Amino acid sequence: MDLILGSQSPRRRELLERMGLQFRVLTAEIDETKYETRDPERSVCRICEAKARAVARRLEERGQLSTVDDPLILSADTVVALDGRILGKPHSREEAGTMLRALSGREHRVFTAFTLYRPGAGTEPETHCEKTWVKFRPLSQGEIDAYIASGEPMDKAGAYGIQGLGAMLVEGIRGDYFTVVGLPVCALAQALKRYGIDPLNPEL
Repeated sequence: MDLILGSQSPRRRELLERMGLQFRVLTAEIDETKYETRDPERSVCRICEAKARAVARRLEERGQLSTVDDPLILSADTVVALDGRILGKPHSREEAGTMLRALSGREHRVFTAFTLYRPGAGTEPETHCEKTWVKFRPLSQGEIDAYIASGEPMDKAGAYGIQGLGAMLVEGIRGDYFTVVGLPVCALAQALKRYGIDPLNPEL
C-alpha cells in the first residue's frame, strides 16, 4: 500500500523509518487557527484531520487518487497545554523564554493526534489522540537562556524537544514517551493493522 506521510517533521519520519515502514512525504499547508478551539484535544484532532484532507486534495489535483492504488494518508499534530492554554511553537526567543518559565517546575500535558485517511476508497478519516503528562524540573533563568541559545526550542510546540537537549529539563513523564516526541508509535501500529499494514509482521 502507498503510505503517505503528511508531515515535514524529521522526528516523525525517523519514527516511521524505525518502524520499518515504507512511505513518501507529501504535505499541504493549512491555516491551523481555523481549527483551534479552547479544548486542546479537540483542537489537535481537528488540525490533524484538516491536514489529511488537504493532502488528499493535493493528490486529487495531481490525479493520483484511485481505488486501484488507494493511498493511505497519515497526518499528525502535537500541542502542549498548560492550565488549559495551548502553547504552540514560539515565534521569538522572548516567547520561548516566556513558555519555558511557565513550564518550569510544573506538570503540563502533551497531546498528539494522528489521522489515517484513504480518500480513494471513499472512507472517512480516522483520528486518534494520545495524551501524556510531562513534569519539568525547576529551571534557572541561566538554564533557560542557554537552552534558547541552542536554537532547539524555536520549532517545537511548547518550546522544547524531549528527544534532544530538552530531555535535561524533564523530571518525569506519565504516559507514552513517543506522544511527546510527536507520534504515538504503539497506538499507530495498532491502527495500521486495520488497514492491512502490520509493522511487526510485514510479510503478512
